[in-house]
Amino acid sequence: MEKNGITNQRVKPGTVRRILPYALRYPWHLALLLLTTIADAVATAASPLILKMIIDDGIMPGRTGVVVGLCGVVAGIAVLNGGGLYVQAWCSGRIGEGLVFDLRTKVFAHIQNQPLAFFTRAQTGSLVSRLNADVVGARQALTTLLTTAVSTVFTLILILAAMFYLSWQVTLGALLMIPLFLLPVRLIAGRLQRLTRQTMNLDAEMSSMMNERFNVSGAMLVKLYGRASHESSLFASKAGRVRDVVVMQVVYSRILFLITSLLTAVTTALVYGLGGTLTIEGTLQIGTLVALVTLLMQLYGPINQLSTLQVNAMTALVSFDRVFEVLDLEPLIKERPGALELPTAGDGAEAPAVEFERVSFRYPKADEVSLASLESIAHRLPERADETWTLEALSFTAPAGKLTALVGPSGAGKTTITQLVPRLYDANEGTVRIGGHDLRDLTLQSLRDTVGVVTQDAHLFHDTLRANLEYARPGASEQELIEACQAAMIWDSISSLPDGLDTMVGDRGYRLSGGEKQRIALARLLLKAPPVVVLDEATAHLDSESEAAIQEALKSALAGRTSLVIAHRLSTIREADQILVVEAGRIRESGTHEELLALGGLYSDLYHTQFADQRPADEAELVTELR
Repeated sequence: MEKNGITNQRVKPGTVRRILPYALRYPWHLALLLLTTIADAVATAASPLILKMIIDDGIMPGRTGVVVGLCGVVAGIAVLNGGGLYVQAWCSGRIGEGLVFDLRTKVFAHIQNQPLAFFTRAQTGSLVSRLNADVVGARQALTTLLTTAVSTVFTLILILAAMFYLSWQVTLGALLMIPLFLLPVRLIAGRLQRLTRQTMNLDAEMSSMMNERFNVSGAMLVKLYGRASHESSLFASKAGRVRDVVVMQVVYSRILFLITSLLTAVTTALVYGLGGTLTIEGTLQIGTLVALVTLLMQLYGPINQLSTLQVNAMTALVSFDRVFEVLDLEPLIKERPGALELPTAGDGAEAPAVEFERVSFRYPKADEVSLASLESIAHRLPERADETWTLEALSFTAPAGKLTALVGPSGAGKTTITQLVPRLYDANEGTVRIGGHDLRDLTLQSLRDTVGVVTQDAHLFHDTLRANLEYARPGASEQELIEACQAAMIWDSISSLPDGLDTMVGDRGYRLSGGEKQRIALARLLLKAPPVVVLDEATAHLDSESEAAIQEALKSALAGRTSLVIAHRLSTIREADQILVVEAGRIRESGTHEELLALGGLYSDLYHTQFADQRPADEAELVTELR
């Protein structure tokens, strides 16, 4: 039911008013576009009048000079009109592509400012669709439809004026048929608008499926589980729904065209009959009748355009509406006015302490961070299966320049804690501080410069190793890159590659092993050299030899920096100055490795279950004695 509600959603009031500022950014191009459009309308209305003069004042009296002169005028008007149409196309393209650039950059920047929760819910294909198909549709609304509307209105006025000038009787007869042209539009416009929105939603779903199945992870999953036939059937089902909706669009559009074409033929027959009778009676000249019929043919072109203009306008406005829908989504994480710059180590400041004071947190609801039209699900569910607290009244301090390890069972809230430090989420209650400053009082840029993070699944862009490393420090020298890679124990592997740092890593770094990706991510972190470091299971993919080398590198690299580590390796935990044991969103125990073992509580249980195979022999004997 939710999906139908999204599809049947109508264009919001005020959408047209919001479009105007985008058009007014190009005032001279817009003015020239309208001027050439009006000139084209004048040429369209003038040509039949000149044709009347050629017949009545030139051919009928046998005046060759008049015929030649007027034909020259027609040719001149055609040449000038052609030049005007060229200028019109250039202005339309300049305004249209300028609009595409403005909207794309604005939407992209706006999406970049959305919180992490937004990206965990929104489908990638739906977002790409807003930046591509919907923005192009918005361009059509501002250029093609604007030109059509102005041309149609002016052409209609000028042609009707010329027809009334030639014969008011014939003109009135033609006008009586106009309401019949407008009636079908009112019946079909709404249906086409809903079908257009439905097509856009279905196209976005198809794009999302392709994005998920065509990346390395998705393709591997499909192959490993032998689901290629199922995926093909699922895609065919989605493509079939798009086909069916588009067929309905074509049918309704064709019905509208057939009705207007039929009415045009009937009206033309009426004008021929009435005009022919008046010509036989001597009321009209032959040239006047020919001009009237020619004007009539040109009259029903604009009337047909006018009858479909509403349909096309509503269809195009859906694109604008979908773009504005994204722009209207307020980011959940925002800077306060007058936010402070957090001093970094480069400013001569020492590494700051990280403090959690009675922090409670639950993941946000869908309507707080996302849009129903960007999700494939029909029901608006919370970020987690229930609305219980992920963290509850949690307090601790990670001392400045010290290593704090987080341990605990899966789902205890360790990752959530690390996500609050760089302010990927905001605490619902309580305060998170760095260097004594509430994170909500700091600028996001200075906070992100201060905190460096290596996540569980280190992401690498489909680019060179050099570009992925320089993402942490743009413009870093070759020597700085090499030193960071050496510190992360990955330089030997890189230097053995034919292209070295210029080697392409592939989609999400899949040309590298898991351990190599982690070490590249560590090198990127070391290159950034932040005062606060968050390692979220950063050594989980390393073999024992690589891990030992990394541990030695981290000792010097993290010296003097405040570090918060989620560790699944005993070697990491033993180096910690402080260990926090997290369970059900609370700190259950804290202390050093030896202190917590002697306590014989939750940490001791975790130690015996998770780290039993990693314990050295001498420590295993010590633990046995303690028990």
